[in-house]
Amino acid sequence: MPSEKQQIEVAIPINVIWDFIRDANNWAPLVPGYIQHEQINNSLITWEFKSDLGIMKKKVSLVIDIKEWNEPTRVSFELRRTNEKYIGKGYFEAHAVNQKKTLLTGFLEINASGALGSLANSLFKSAIPKSTEEVAAAISNKLEEFNQK
Repeated sequence: MPSEKQQIEVAIPINVIWDFIRDANNWAPLVPGYIQHEQINNSLITWEFKSDLGIMKKKVSLVIDIKEWNEPTRVSFELRRTNEKYIGKGYFEAHAVNQKKTLLTGFLEINASGALGSLANSLFKSAIPKSTEEVAAAISNKLEEFNQK
């Protein structure tokens, strides 16, 4: 299963990061190819984005099912396509280094199935590290803006 883990240390207090993460409107648009999202309730978010995996380009609709909200340190989730079973999981963790610094960790694992599953998984292997790196940088920059408010 293709997966990636990213870590970044930011000079932002953990409570500011939690205030940012608890609202999907702050971070959902930061994913490459973002089209739109809708927060259905506290544990379900629908998300649409354009996927560009080289030879595979298509609009993807996902449901993010939040499995754990452990304020202020952890959010874990499962991913699935709107009409399909589980395709992945991930988490976001924040650990206070001190009162002004926080270590952020993000993890994503995807497992495509079906007729093109093995092709998609091989494409995900190279795409996921790049995407998670882009998302980590975008979230870090947005957090700095959020912290200035």
